[in-house]
Amino acid sequence: MAVIIDVADPGDPRLADYVRLTDVRLRTTMEPAHGLFVAEGEKVIRRAFAAGFGVRSMLVTRDKLAGLADVARACPGPVYVISPEVAEQVTGYRVHRGALASMARRALPTVAGLLSGAGQQARGAEPGRPRRIVVLEDLVDHGNVGGIFRCAAALGADAVILSPRCADPLYRRAVKVSMGAVFAIPYARMSDWRGGLAGLRAAGFTLLALTPDQSAVPLDRAAAAGRVALLLGTEGDGLSSRWLAEADAAVCVPMSAGAMALGVDSLNVVAAAAIACHELARLPR
Repeated sequence: MAVIIDVADPGDPRLADYVRLTDVRLRTTMEPAHGLFVAEGEKVIRRAFAAGFGVRSMLVTRDKLAGLADVARACPGPVYVISPEVAEQVTGYRVHRGALASMARRALPTVAGLLSGAGQQARGAEPGRPRRIVVLEDLVDHGNVGGIFRCAAALGADAVILSPRCADPLYRRAVKVSMGAVFAIPYARMSDWRGGLAGLRAAGFTLLALTPDQSAVPLDRAAAAGRVALLLGTEGDGLSSRWLAEADAAVCVPMSAGAMALGVDSLNVVAAAAIACHELARLPR
């Protein structure tokens, strides 16, 4: 049974997990180091809890406590009840959803371990062996990372692989944008950007590099079967020249002639990821 604690002082040291949540540099340094992440809103908190992440503590406004009573009862840590004004002073923004939870991170699998299926069950594939994966190179925008996780989970990708410099999927904004999809799909982070794709190829993956270049093969005509990895690059620059060169094929989402005439020659990375994941699911397994 959780301990319910009313807190009126925004400087109370017990609220340290929730301090300055809008300070990206502070949070991305502090949270992994302390083995925590912050889930925001009742739906996301429930999804993290259901996915088996441990609850360190909760911070809720009085009007939100009743709706989370069952989670609060199961919370092994304290539940801090505060006013909206104090919540804003602690976090640095108006907490519209009125509920935050500090959750314990879990150790990530290695890329090799994830691809071998150790401890995972890939959807629609032989037990534990991902066959359709999304690979992100240097996406540093947390909203884009969260949006792509949501697309990947919704459209049947089995796993996500991150390059070393990608944004943290468990940062609050990424979790929020993903609507908790970061808890639903397995992921791992490469330790070596330069040699990372070689490990995927050694695991039997065909590498498809998504590019806005309309001379590339339309994704719906890609000649790929078996294990397939879709490579996605940054919003502005796209994939690096090294990763493009290492891919088995460059593929594109075809743009209409009318769009091209208007100068619309590409989609933002989340929209492109949604279409690409849909097409990836249609490729023969």
